[in-house]
Amino acid sequence: MNLIEDCLKKVRKDCYRFIKSQETSSEKFKNKDKMLKAYLVPMSFWIAKKTNYKRPYIVGLTGGQGTGKTTISSILMIILKKYFKFNVFKISIDDIYKTKNDRIKLSKKIHPLLKTRGVPGTHDINHMLNFIKKINSKKFKLTRLPKFNKAIDDRFSKNIWYKVNSRPDIVIFEGWCVGAKPESQKTLNKAVNLMEKNDDKKLIWRKYVNNQLKKEYKELYSKLDCLLFLRAQNFRLLQKWRITQEKKLKVKTKSSKAKQKIMTKKEVLNFMQTYQRITQNMFKNAPKYASIVLKLNSNHQINSVKYN
Repeated sequence: MNLIEDCLKKVRKDCYRFIKSQETSSEKFKNKDKMLKAYLVPMSFWIAKKTNYKRPYIVGLTGGQGTGKTTISSILMIILKKYFKFNVFKISIDDIYKTKNDRIKLSKKIHPLLKTRGVPGTHDINHMLNFIKKINSKKFKLTRLPKFNKAIDDRFSKNIWYKVNSRPDIVIFEGWCVGAKPESQKTLNKAVNLMEKNDDKKLIWRKYVNNQLKKEYKELYSKLDCLLFLRAQNFRLLQKWRITQEKKLKVKTKSSKAKQKIMTKKEVLNFMQTYQRITQNMFKNAPKYASIVLKLNSNHQINSVKYN
């Protein structure tokens, strides 16, 4: 039995259990074994080989909305913990969104579109920078990190925040704009959708967002040891997948008050316009600098993996 087979035998049950928790009656995962054997188990070996115990190895995982970042990162975490016995901590850039009140203040100060969570500038990245500093220090102390509740568009209360008791060997940091790079002034000038054309005529919003990528976010992304990129075929597919994601959220949300905050199809499409510019820029550029590129087909499955 080779190492891949041995690993698969030991992690399959836990991976399948997690995958089942993500399914709904109408949305089932296909080709689970192929995804694990051909792609995610070998990728875990690649990460494990690069990990050492001198300092935490920080994995960035990125891809457009609805590409399966949470699913892929969770499965990688299961494999790295169960088979390789690493201490793994996983967090999404979504968890460090600014509070609703802070985004309202930002929208009044800079531009109304900054009230909408998502783009660089709407996160409190100091949470992540401070966390990375702490895990690299010799004297690690228990630390907490926020958790964000999308159903209410605000943070969970502090008693539900992540509690990191010991220094992780591996940190998986996932998010739609993780590793994104700024674009040129020339491309900023042209609106990519109706929202930009109508609501950002003076380019204030997109220039502000782009400047965040040049400064604070550049500093944060420089801390990544590798970047995995989930590449969808086009933005239209992402819209379809994100609508499906919202439907799943509605099924899993029990609170009637929280359900009222879940977006309709029209709201999702409007919401995603704020993501379009950076997402399309990453379609074009991320494959050039990502450590691993995972191509997704139209059925939401990994079609191929390229190691750079």
